Amino acid sequence: MGFNWIKTSILMAAILALFGVIGGMLGGKGGMLLALLFGGGMNVFAYWNSDKMMLRMYNAQEVDATTAPEFYNLVAELAQRAQMPMPRVYVIHEEQPNAFATGRDPEHAAVAATTGIMRVLDYRELRGVMAHELAHVKHRDTLISTISATMAGAISALANFAMFFGGRDSDGRPNNPIANLALAFLAPLAAALIQMAISRAREFEADRGGGEISGDPLALANALRKIEYYAQGRPMPAADAHPETAQMMIINPLSGDSLSGLFRTHPHTEERIARLNEMARNGR
Repeated sequence: MGFNWIKTSILMAAILALFGVIGGMLGGKGGMLLALLFGGGMNVFAYWNSDKMMLRMYNAQEVDATTAPEFYNLVAELAQRAQMPMPRVYVIHEEQPNAFATGRDPEHAAVAATTGIMRVLDYRELRGVMAHELAHVKHRDTLISTISATMAGAISALANFAMFFGGRDSDGRPNNPIANLALAFLAPLAAALIQMAISRAREFEADRGGGEISGDPLALANALRKIEYYAQGRPMPAADAHPETAQMMIINPLSGDSLSGLFRTHPHTEERIARLNEMARNGR
């Protein structure tokens, strides 16, 4: 828990610094101060509300033991195995198979899965996926994910404002329009790189934790293979509209994603599957 709080603090400080840089380019010292104040306020807002924003973006519908008994009871059984508080459970009416977890801590967590993933996976595989999401909650990754997604979106909006409306330097002179254009491209890219620096290692840990919680790492390995196959060619409009949230999903949901290597939000699925297969062989 302590290390994750350090990572969260570093992430928030780095994104706050980006706000300051953009503010400085928009309005000199005064713009930097205003941007830092805005960024600090956004950090506080994201801590308390980013999970609600994420669920609203994806039009997630909360369910319970009456409205979705099999899915709800599956999550309840896994939460009991993990010795965790019961999270709120949501369903997203989308064809693309995917899932995510959100919330600032295990006591205020939520897990969500698409109707597409429920159709594609069998019970054992879906159980493996939700164990993975509960591992994110248990490791307190969800705070990092939701805050970084919210802040990255805000930086992109601020950078776009810089591109369209320009800015002034500390002496009040208009900024170079080429510099504004570069800022509009580099600022959201820098925010994305900050997210990715944490997200790939986090996915491996959640896979391992999910295998431990479910006691069935092969089920998660099979699920990952199926999800990646069926997700191709099935866009998720909310993810395409808010690409900063892609790193929260179990598999990258973006359609037409051509980024690779450094710019991938997730580890290669085959490497994740190989690690889970090794975990099963070693009986861990």
